[in-house]
Amino acid sequence: MSQISIEEDIIEENGGGEFERTPVPNSKLKDWKNFIGMYAGEHAAGTEFMIGPLFLTAGVSAFDLIVGLLIGNLLAVLSWRFLTAEIAVKNRLTLYYQLEKICGKKLVTGYNLANGILFCFLAGSMITVSATAVGIPFNMPMPKLDDTLPNGMTWVIIVIVIGAVISIIAARGYDTVTKAANWMSPVIVLAFVAAGIVALGQLGVDSFQKFWDIWGEGGDPFPGQTKFTFWHVVIWSWFANGAMHIGMSDLSVFRFAKQAKAGWATAAGMYVGHYMAWIAAALLYAVYLKSPEAQAFLSVGDAPPVAPGPMAYNAIGVFGIIAVVLAGWTTANPTIYRAGLAFQAILPKLSTAKVTIIAGTVATIAGLFPAFAMKLLGFVALYGFILAPFGAVIVFEHFFHKKVGIIKNYAELANLSFNKSVFWAWAISFGLFYFISVKFDVFLSFVTLPSWLLCGILFLVFSKYFQKKV
Repeated sequence: MSQISIEEDIIEENGGGEFERTPVPNSKLKDWKNFIGMYAGEHAAGTEFMIGPLFLTAGVSAFDLIVGLLIGNLLAVLSWRFLTAEIAVKNRLTLYYQLEKICGKKLVTGYNLANGILFCFLAGSMITVSATAVGIPFNMPMPKLDDTLPNGMTWVIIVIVIGAVISIIAARGYDTVTKAANWMSPVIVLAFVAAGIVALGQLGVDSFQKFWDIWGEGGDPFPGQTKFTFWHVVIWSWFANGAMHIGMSDLSVFRFAKQAKAGWATAAGMYVGHYMAWIAAALLYAVYLKSPEAQAFLSVGDAPPVAPGPMAYNAIGVFGIIAVVLAGWTTANPTIYRAGLAFQAILPKLSTAKVTIIAGTVATIAGLFPAFAMKLLGFVALYGFILAPFGAVIVFEHFFHKKVGIIKNYAELANLSFNKSVFWAWAISFGLFYFISVKFDVFLSFVTLPSWLLCGILFLVFSKYFQKKV
């Protein structure tokens, strides 16, 4: 065995097998093809079965949806490529360890806890999605758009079983997560294509004009839903994964990439998943809205349920059930894996496998409550708004620390447990723009970028002041 191999084995052993607190060694780097499979699987997945229909409930128009998604998804890909992947291959550290070097252990503990819990809630909503498919053979009542609590014991049992399986897969580590995605993603993509084609037939679409007319000029949103315009679609689709790209969460993923150009692999997720799959899922819901059941809800002013399992089953039968189950898994798996890394940073004495099981348990409990899935548009906006500004700290330090004249990884070098520069930068930017959002009824996604930019700028200013003072 070569000296390099020996050193890498020692690194892996000290890092718990997932290199949580050490750079990823060269022998463990992944080819760009691994990321195509992972991103296509994660983003042509459970969330898509929910988000596509929710665009219809938001009264979006054809132009706003089709053109808005083209632009918003491109901005997301560029963010991954030139920010997340660029920094990840330079440092090859997890988001949590990178933040610890900048923020200090005490401050990053709060971030990790919030990040891990929010990841669990997102994963829980995907367990909800899978449950709507598994419940079909058991004639399980489907959750309604305004449901919050579990609707029966059958629902509870199905969610717990699905959550247990997903948690076990995620606990086996990064390699297992990527292999699962690579196996499942082609099946899911095929299901979305097939379901979309069948739905077009069920809607009687035989020309582009009829396809366009499905959304038309848009309409009033369903009760309790926000009206989406062109800019809602562009900005929301850009920051739907804001915590992952400008928030730097996917440093934990791209640290395994050989080169930063692996960031382009995210286009597979954005345009197969966040474009084709969202539109296909919206078509499935358009078919359902014409059904007597949906019309009965609409006639009394209620919002019809959004249940991915029955919608896919109506289009492509048992294959649809399988696809929805797998789709929930391929989103929940990497999400629970990320949550496990966040919890592992708080509890370093526990193995990654153990903390991932803890994350999976929290996600399963969240999955019992349909509200996380039914309010996914708003939840994703809130999730990105809270976490993305912390990514600005990493980005602005990485690209501007020399120009501004501040010390990189200052908390580590100065042995700080709580970096006031980071805390005040985040607190001021979060507080200011959250106040603007609430006071003036501004959609949260609209203030995510301003909050991110302000946080990065304030971090540089405060760092210059506090470091000079010290």
